[in-house]
Amino acid sequence: MKKKYFGTDGIRGRVGEGPITPEFMLRLGWAAGKVLGQGDQGSILVGKDTRISGYMFESALEAGLSSAGMDVSLLGPMPSPAIAYLTRTFHANAGIVISASHNPYYDNGIKFFSGSGMKLDDEVELRIESQLDKTMTVVESDQIGKVSRIDDAAGRYIEFCKSCFLKDRNLKNLKIVLDCANGATYHVAPNVFRELGAEVIETGVDPNGLNINQHNGSTDTEVLCEEVAAVGADLGIAFDGDGDRVIMVDHLGEVVDGDELLLVIAAARQQRGSLLGGVVGTQMSNLGMELALADMNIPFARAAVGDKYVLAELMKRKWKLGGESSGHLLCLDLNTTGDGIVSALQVISALIDADTDLNRLKKRMQKYPQCMVNVACKNGYTETKDIKLAIMETEQRLKGKGRVLLRPSGTEPVVRVMVEGEDQTEVHELAGELAKIVGHSVN
Repeated sequence: MKKKYFGTDGIRGRVGEGPITPEFMLRLGWAAGKVLGQGDQGSILVGKDTRISGYMFESALEAGLSSAGMDVSLLGPMPSPAIAYLTRTFHANAGIVISASHNPYYDNGIKFFSGSGMKLDDEVELRIESQLDKTMTVVESDQIGKVSRIDDAAGRYIEFCKSCFLKDRNLKNLKIVLDCANGATYHVAPNVFRELGAEVIETGVDPNGLNINQHNGSTDTEVLCEEVAAVGADLGIAFDGDGDRVIMVDHLGEVVDGDELLLVIAAARQQRGSLLGGVVGTQMSNLGMELALADMNIPFARAAVGDKYVLAELMKRKWKLGGESSGHLLCLDLNTTGDGIVSALQVISALIDADTDLNRLKKRMQKYPQCMVNVACKNGYTETKDIKLAIMETEQRLKGKGRVLLRPSGTEPVVRVMVEGEDQTEVHELAGELAKIVGHSVN
């Protein structure tokens, strides 16, 4: 069955427009409580990022969940990976994150974690959608769920992050610029890195409900690059709004993306003998990473775009390390979902192992130029004959030394047109031509 509301990473959209409305969130809370409660009075943790609409949706979900008989524990602003971790440690039925990740403040969304801290299976999401079609009811008054707040949630997660760094290491003598995107990591990440010994320079730690991901964070690193160079930092770290992604900047002020970070972690783990299998990327992972891993004799597999599909491939192969170029990295021996803070600590550990800097380590991979163009696609994407022919002609022009990928977004009404090859000018030219054809065909 095709899902009506859930995309590749939960439910997401513009606030005030269906389904991102208080009424829908009330019903979603009730439906989720009915499905995830498994007929018994259980508990669900609810956390959020810093966008202003989070308070409104938190209240609506709380009412829906308690009306289904579920106890609710509120975490307040917390990174998504913290909610996954705390869901496990509190033995809750599930965890809910109110966040639109890297999107602007006027968007919001809902992500779910199972009791084991994993993203929900498609089958469970379909059951919740089916429950949404039913008439909402309220349990007997003596069965209504109770609501409480977990006051030490941030402290618990800070200690967990620190435990993911090798115990014989510290961050003394490291100057780090942290960009928390005015998002969920603002009150957590600086403490983690300071308590491990680093000199920390903060930015993006003053959320006001409207400035999340605004000219900062993992999707806009210009200010971070400038700050790293200006203060002579050893490196910079940028998180997205809900803290499950990380992008880093080397001491020269150059961006190091998720593919490069993944390679750095994989190489260090191979050296330590702790890689535990191979690496899973996605259809968007740079060809340069695949070739570099092959040179190291590290197995590599591609999954569909989206961390839940990377996770599924890792689980199938019983591997531990995977991720996306966006900086959504999975270290399954440490956490059950993408964790920006924990991933950054794994990269820094690799730098300490190699006694070198991030700029040198990232050069193990020679990135192939990529160009991605988002084409508006309001009425859905269908691969027409014209599009198929254009793809074939583009691939022929690349002469077997590149890739073409068209992928409908799971979070926006666009189709992403990506071309990858050896020559940057040619790649941009081909992507632009292909995007025009796609635009004419779908609109």
